[in-house]
Amino acid sequence: MAFTRGRPALHLVTPLEHEAPAPVISFCGHCGAHPPAAAPSRVCADCGLGLILESRADVAPKVGDAFLILDRTLAVCAVSEAAERLLATTEPDVVNQHVTALLMPANAEEKTGTSLSTAVAWAARGDSGTRTTVVRPANTFGIRLTARITSCGAPQAALVVLE
Repeated sequence: MAFTRGRPALHLVTPLEHEAPAPVISFCGHCGAHPPAAAPSRVCADCGLGLILESRADVAPKVGDAFLILDRTLAVCAVSEAAERLLATTEPDVVNQHVTALLMPANAEEKTGTSLSTAVAWAARGDSGTRTTVVRPANTFGIRLTARITSCGAPQAALVVLE
C-alpha cells in the first residue's frame, strides 16, 4: 500500500448551516382555530369539540381546512369539521378506524413519491419533515387530493392536511 506525502489524510469540514426552527403554534383538532398562547384549556374555546394540538406554524391547519389526526398505528384519532364534509363521514364513525376507511393512495401503480403509510409512520414518530402524497377518498373514484403530512402533538401523532 503506497502512502502519498504532502496531502493530509483528513481535512476539516465546515459545519452545516442550520435554519432557525419554525415557531410552534396550537390549533384545534376539530375546527382548526388557533387559541391564544396563554389559553389554559386543552379543549377548543371556539367550537368546544376539539382538543388543542401543536404543530409547526408553517404546516399547521387553518380554520376551515380539511385535516385528519392519525396515530402511529395509522388509526384515525380526529377528523376536522371540513374533512367530515369532504369525506362524507362523521368523526364518531371513523375514530379508531384504520386510515384506509377514509383515504386510499390515488396512484396505486406508481412507485415513485411518498406512500401514505410511510409518510404517516414517520410523522407519527416525530419526524420534523413534511411529506406530500396524492390520495383519494376511500368511497369515491376520480377525486384526487394532495395530502400534506407532518407531525403534531401532544401526544405525538401525524397531521394530514388535505388540499
